[in-house]
Amino acid sequence: MNDFWIACGHHLLDRNESGGLCVTDEFLKAYFARPELIPPDEACPVERRLHRALLAAPRRPVGADEVAAIVDADARENWRFVLAFRDLLVRHPTLEAAYLAAVRSRANVLPPLFVNQLVHVILRNALDGCDDPFVLRAAELFFRPQRILPHEQALLLGDEEVVGGQSPTPVLSLMSMLGAATDAQLDVLSEDNADDYWHRSDDFDMAFDLTASGRGPGALAQAMTRWISHLLGIEVGIEPLRELRDARLTWYVGLDADATRLGDRLWHGEQLDDRSAGRVLSLFRLTFADKSAAADEMQGEPIYLILTMNSDQKLRMKPQNLLTGLPIKHLEMVT
Repeated sequence: MNDFWIACGHHLLDRNESGGLCVTDEFLKAYFARPELIPPDEACPVERRLHRALLAAPRRPVGADEVAAIVDADARENWRFVLAFRDLLVRHPTLEAAYLAAVRSRANVLPPLFVNQLVHVILRNALDGCDDPFVLRAAELFFRPQRILPHEQALLLGDEEVVGGQSPTPVLSLMSMLGAATDAQLDVLSEDNADDYWHRSDDFDMAFDLTASGRGPGALAQAMTRWISHLLGIEVGIEPLRELRDARLTWYVGLDADATRLGDRLWHGEQLDDRSAGRVLSLFRLTFADKSAAADEMQGEPIYLILTMNSDQKLRMKPQNLLTGLPIKHLEMVT
């Protein structure tokens, strides 16, 4: 069985009988050993003592006064964030339960970096055993912002961090024959190079084709199905749609912030202009395998999922919306 996303640290975690991830001292120590938290030479004694103590005992309680005594303001902020994250993880029986508690809490103040890292490792658990690189690459949308890459009629996505660090209009390997000149090269995941994904999965350097006629939308649908099943214990079917025409929009979930705003406009009967409609990347229809799992007024009704890009042609998916936005009668946390 091929391994993938090794850098997320899933090998440092344990699993309980239900398949949830249990935090370990080794996983916590990996955070305290990050370069951002290693005290520099000029760090104050308080910060140095705190760092040594947490490397030795990563679950050690830390009072607010101890952090407040750190001289450097940036260091204090870093420690407050990472300790809030540490406390969230140790307060719950699994990482899945911690994530659900965070996304359901209106007081959640975790930085997006920590949330994305949590999604990353939970998805690695949910997709354990998956042998389809297209589904795995689609799942990267859950925790890695993407940039839309122009190429004829195809809808191609590249990792924002990878693409943004090189060229605003990278050349895809399938386009190199056109003679375009730039320093950024990306391979588009295809049937021919799919096996390369296994040794490149931590590089996030393969572009993804989300064109409606290709494998991309179906792969993303599978990733969303596994995500919902793993975290909510509910079986759903998700099918990609070519367009949303003459459908009664009884319930919708925006898979990103812009999609939610667009769905609100449709909900209120507004006609979308061409510019707004052009931001829609994918549409899906979700149905419950057990209709009784849905809220009474939605039993038998389809749920529409909307994925869009923002005005900067970037995609920042919010996978928590799939957990908090569905009309489910009974929600139970994974433990």
